Amino acid sequence: MPAPSALSTIAAAGPPPPDALAPDEGLRLLDDPDEWREFSRPVERGQDAARTESQSWESSVVFEGMYCAACAGTIEDALCAVPGVQSAQVSAASRRGRVVWDAALTQPSRWMSAVRAAGYRPLPAHDPQASERRLAETRTMLWRLAVAGVCMMQVMMCAAPTYLPHSDEIAPDLLSLLRWAGWMLAIPVMVFSCQPFFANALRDLRQRRVSMDLPVALGMGITFVVSTLGTFDPKGLFGHEVYFDSLTMFVFFLLAGRWLELRLRDRTAGALESLMHRLPESVERQCADGSFERVAARRLRVGDVVRVRPGEAFAADGVLLRGDTTADEALLTGESTPLPRGVGDTVIAGSHNLGGVVEQRVDRLGADTRYAQIVALMAEASTAKPRLARLADRVARPFLLAMLLAAGLSVAWWWPSDPGHAVMIGVAVLVVTCPCALSLATPVAMLAAAGSMARAGVLVRHLQALETLAGVDTVVFDKTGTLTRDGFVLVQARARAGVSRQQALALAAALAGGSLHPVSRALAAAAQEEAPLLAGGWRVEAQQEVAGQGVRASVHAPSIGVQGAVSLGSAAFCGLSEIAAGDEEASEGLQAHLSDAQGWLASFTLREDLRDDAAAAVRALAGLGVQVRLLSGDAPQAAERLAAQAGIAQARGGCTPADKLAQLRAWQQAGHSVAMIGDGLNDGPVLAGADVSVAFGRSVPLARAQSDFVVMSDYLTPVVAFFVKARHTMAVVRQNLMWAVGYNAVAVPLAVAGWMPAWAAGLGMAASSLLVVLNALRLARP
Repeated sequence: MPAPSALSTIAAAGPPPPDALAPDEGLRLLDDPDEWREFSRPVERGQDAARTESQSWESSVVFEGMYCAACAGTIEDALCAVPGVQSAQVSAASRRGRVVWDAALTQPSRWMSAVRAAGYRPLPAHDPQASERRLAETRTMLWRLAVAGVCMMQVMMCAAPTYLPHSDEIAPDLLSLLRWAGWMLAIPVMVFSCQPFFANALRDLRQRRVSMDLPVALGMGITFVVSTLGTFDPKGLFGHEVYFDSLTMFVFFLLAGRWLELRLRDRTAGALESLMHRLPESVERQCADGSFERVAARRLRVGDVVRVRPGEAFAADGVLLRGDTTADEALLTGESTPLPRGVGDTVIAGSHNLGGVVEQRVDRLGADTRYAQIVALMAEASTAKPRLARLADRVARPFLLAMLLAAGLSVAWWWPSDPGHAVMIGVAVLVVTCPCALSLATPVAMLAAAGSMARAGVLVRHLQALETLAGVDTVVFDKTGTLTRDGFVLVQARARAGVSRQQALALAAALAGGSLHPVSRALAAAAQEEAPLLAGGWRVEAQQEVAGQGVRASVHAPSIGVQGAVSLGSAAFCGLSEIAAGDEEASEGLQAHLSDAQGWLASFTLREDLRDDAAAAVRALAGLGVQVRLLSGDAPQAAERLAAQAGIAQARGGCTPADKLAQLRAWQQAGHSVAMIGDGLNDGPVLAGADVSVAFGRSVPLARAQSDFVVMSDYLTPVVAFFVKARHTMAVVRQNLMWAVGYNAVAVPLAVAGWMPAWAAGLGMAASSLLVVLNALRLARP
């Protein structure tokens, strides 16, 4: 059995007292660099990246016990107060946070202890026991809900006679008995069902702050105290009426709303959770004698050989050494169809083995895997705060303080007429004005959209970009690697008399064999398909490649009459002055030539292969009212030709990176909101200058792709889909904000006027948050 990790130890440990400032033994385990690397990554990698003592780290953390925007602000304040913590960002919607800290000044145990002292429980984001804890939390909440529901029904039975006609004819002794029965039934609700509200409120009072649970707990406590006084002293100040029925009803409604909200939040963040926990905790590693032993996945090293059984996930990037299988890479690449993998094929960490037992050599681990880069991007998005969410967070605390004041003024206004009724009006104001819906309106919708897009193979780096994307009216494509595939395809080959097409291709491939240029690779691939054996017996020596021009070598190929120096490349490089540069540009594609001592030997016409769905994607974008344009560094004629094939009306070729950026800024100055779509490799300046940037293709280096979105597949269809999703997302955000603001605008005056009882206030508060989350859940659908 593998040794238990520190993450499991932390998960199993119970929460410490709120005033426990010193790190406990469980937290100190996370100070081991091998442990914190499980949920952290270096902020900057330099030559001394291995020296963790001088490195800034970014940790992904889950916070238990938080329910609102005010909680998020409290955690951020507690973290930033720790020396060595450089920044902290916490999202109330996802209950996740990013902490950037200096390993020379602090350790994870210190800033985690600060969070615990604030009353919350921090856990590493990659905690393998997260699902078990969430299930336990859900079960406990269901028990609290069940107790509140059963007691509510019994209390309603006791209170029902007082609402019937002629209730004033009920004998005083019977009325007192009914009140005592209601009091007895309300005690389990207060002690057990209301425990989370009171615990959070007590924590807030100790920390001298206000969160959304404080007014709710005040309302519950005041209602129970007033009703208890009325039960014990029916002729006293509050003896006119008791409110146990209202108390148990709004506790039940609040718990039901919070439970449903928790379930729905889990669904909106499902894609991130699925990715976070795809790696196995343990693997079968090959020993020196050839046998296999099960070890913790974190003990793997590059070069190890592991055995992966059907149904298990690959723990690292590597190559298959034995066995054939199919791999599910849907959440990592957007490819929904399982892919066949055999000996010599590469498999990626996080993909699932669906076929037979295979053996894999480990080539990349941890932060070096594409899986880790994808998870880091999604974690960054889950903790980001869009502009509207930051605004809602800023107004949450002042709004709560204002509502506490409003509740007090309401009680003072109504007190002279009926003290008991005045107190219940104050309770209704406290409960109904909780700004949960306002705080959730934006982030929960954007997280749901980001999760849906991740399942479709599109990573969202910045949630704010969804708002900007919804207003984009111009899309600019780069050509090579974006509208076209990564390589070229051969469309025509001509050779001089006595040399066949296949012989010319074989000769070109012999010269191009050591070159990585796209044209060389295309010619080599064509020769492999058409003339795989013709070069046998030929000698190619002294190869020399001139960057951007061609390849030259000494060739001995008597079967085709070629002896001596042979050149492959442009007309100028091959010394073919009879082929004008203008003729090359005017041809139906890129030209490459072969020449020897006799002069021209062969010419090859290649063109970039337009992606199959490029034209359909351009038409779909145009149908959305978006202008589509093309900027390319290739020759103007080539750019215009490809634009015509894709259906793009405006194209400009011959652009340097500076030219592209200048053109982009000109469009922006003309009032356009511009999205740039490129391969993320050589489009850095123009991607950075665009209003929205999209890095496209499986070859995108995720760690360096500083873009708002990353399309992980090689299809353009997802680009259209996330334009539609962004517009749908902002429509849902606007609906949520309108509902949250409208609800408070209507409910607060009704509560202050005394027209909304406490149970209705609880129902309204729960329903408002639930409606916001349900509306956002529509975005989680594909």
